[in-house]
Amino acid sequence: MAGHSHWHSIRYKKERADTKRSQIFAKLSRMITVAAREGGGDPDLNPRLALAIERAKEYNIPLENIERAIKKGTGELETEKLEEVLYEGYGPGNVAVIVEAITDNKNRTLSELKQIFSQYGGKLVETGAVKWMFERKGVITMNLNQEILKGLSREQKKEKLELLAIEAGAEDIYWHSGKIDVYVKPEELKKTREKLEKEGLKIEEVSLDWVPKNYHEVSSEDREKIQKFFETLDENDSVQEIYSNLKE
Repeated sequence: MAGHSHWHSIRYKKERADTKRSQIFAKLSRMITVAAREGGGDPDLNPRLALAIERAKEYNIPLENIERAIKKGTGELETEKLEEVLYEGYGPGNVAVIVEAITDNKNRTLSELKQIFSQYGGKLVETGAVKWMFERKGVITMNLNQEILKGLSREQKKEKLELLAIEAGAEDIYWHSGKIDVYVKPEELKKTREKLEKEGLKIEEVSLDWVPKNYHEVSSEDREKIQKFFETLDENDSVQEIYSNLKE
């Protein structure tokens, strides 16, 4: 089965001290603004915006903040010039890394990320040097705690959930810690989610991820360095998401 290692930077922030709350709000607001700018301000017609709004609601961002971010994206309110940038590189233990960022100054962000990669013995590389190791996929995450699975054994629950996922259009599935990741083509993400919800399944998370084609194993020492490396990257204001091919 395929699998991915996705460092959910914003979730990590949410689990840290409340002093980081303003940074979470800023990152998610920029995500909404860029999504609205690229695909319009109607989430029913803009799946990417719908996902960004859903993520913002998970972290209890006030509705007025969400609406303000959308208006910035559609040009109804003034905002700084934001650009999406994808950085590729290698971290500790030669782990391949993709960093999604939204910035108002590409040169500054590039300099900051170069410093972080260098600090942990890694390096940024040219566009495409790492990305070929990954595929863009829609990912739907669910757990076994589903009402329609009550009364079944754990193995029976897994079998039924897999069957429902396949019938809904899953290209691949991956089990981890009692949860299932359902992989679909990005353009099929909304349709597959609706099919699963129609079956009565509760969706835990929906996202568009960079999924590695293969895993990379590292030593326990390098794994500790990678953890600190990801934490430091996450603290950068421009960094939105971090993906790697680190084997769990």
